[in-house]
Amino acid sequence: MHEGKTADLGCIVCRNLGFYESPATLHHLRCDVGMGQRSKRYIPLCPRHHQQGPDAFHSGSRSWQDRFGTEEELWEQVQALI
Repeated sequence: MHEGKTADLGCIVCRNLGFYESPATLHHLRCDVGMGQRSKRYIPLCPRHHQQGPDAFHSGSRSWQDRFGTEEELWEQVQALI
């Protein structure tokens, strides 16, 4: 995987909302690992869509995925962009 290239894309959720210049950190997918494990797959998310605020994945993953897409769908989109 290309961590630098992935983060350089900016937040994938912001990108899908039409905002292309958002700094991002890497969110490791939770859909393919057990508790306490870290996936080798990740997507770029800004703080707002990752960990901070009401639109954050970690504030409610099920409602987040209903609104913005599943981790798997977003990961596939990121792969196509790299």
